[in-house]
Amino acid sequence: MKAAAEWVPAPENTLESLKHGLRMFDGVEFDVRITADDRLIVHHDRTVSIPPTELKGRSKWLEEWNLDDLVDVGFLSFDAFLDDPDVLRCWRDEGKMGCVEIKRPHPMCRTGGVFLGKKHHIRHVARAMELAEAALDEREIPHQNTVFYAFHRGMPASAEVSKTKRPWAALIPYIPPYGNRTTQRLQVFPQFITTPFRRLVNRHRAQGSSMLPCAIEYFQPSTRHLPVGRHVGLTGAGLERLTRARKGMPTYVWPTKPAVEHDLIRAGMSALTDHADPELTWLPSGHARWRQPGVRPLLEDEWTRLGSATHEDHRAQLAELESETPLWSECDRSRRTELLTQWRKRWRWEPTVEDLLEQFGGATPPAFAPRMIGHRGSGKTSRPVLNVHST
Repeated sequence: MKAAAEWVPAPENTLESLKHGLRMFDGVEFDVRITADDRLIVHHDRTVSIPPTELKGRSKWLEEWNLDDLVDVGFLSFDAFLDDPDVLRCWRDEGKMGCVEIKRPHPMCRTGGVFLGKKHHIRHVARAMELAEAALDEREIPHQNTVFYAFHRGMPASAEVSKTKRPWAALIPYIPPYGNRTTQRLQVFPQFITTPFRRLVNRHRAQGSSMLPCAIEYFQPSTRHLPVGRHVGLTGAGLERLTRARKGMPTYVWPTKPAVEHDLIRAGMSALTDHADPELTWLPSGHARWRQPGVRPLLEDEWTRLGSATHEDHRAQLAELESETPLWSECDRSRRTELLTQWRKRWRWEPTVEDLLEQFGGATPPAFAPRMIGHRGSGKTSRPVLNVHST
């Protein structure tokens, strides 16, 4: 019998990658930048991610390219992403989540504001939020289904300037829009060790953030003891401190490895994952993988049932549960009430069940509920993202 071909993810932030992530998980995270002609392109890096030989005398900085030129080499415009019917169905009609990371230009780019351009960066991020908000409103994407965030100290000011009505947050520790991975990590390390988890939560609440983006280092055994103060964890006393500190604040953790995915979801947090292989159905932690805890949520007895699955029978157990478990949008009031009652008790949510039923009466699950989110769609991929010769 011929072996099945190994699954290979589509290049990150492409339509194929994002659609796969939307179908598979509770939503996707992706990056946007403002082009030279004031439009939005879905792209992570500061430089255009094609082979250097293909620049052909053009600037390496993405923000110095027009949208059409970027689309011509294969990158995805924000508008084209939103206009795909499958994307619209998932994001607008099925309650799936879009986490929009706004990227700032390199300081030496023409629109970069040099190295001391604080006001410039505030306006730049605000403009990206304005452009994205207008496009989302035009397609009637519910406000609750989106969050804007950025590695940007001025995020509260940018949110105020943009007058956004959608959730937003700053990414902390802050990473500057310049330097390589090593120099950036050296710059953020002091922020990490001086910001214990409780202080991180309090900073976000004080800023007005509607959710808490959080690095996996707060939970990894090798790094979770590094911040000063009391550490948190995914089990035992560390989990108790985590739950008390969060009080249900929506928390999105990146990058979540399969080994901790189950415990993280059961701790009530959302997982940004690079692992979108459809064949990954059994986690290294010894658990069957439930890929849509947000839009297809399980009651506690259903989690217990899934927990009894073995490696040998887990696929059958997953298939059975998936066929029996309704989407949040399909749940009747009785099931929604039971889910909310269990979640509120387990993770100490502050709103009442009645308030939650009223606020999240449509297709969108509660903002506080844990979700699986595909990072850049189906996961981060190698550089250059697009090899022009092979497209």
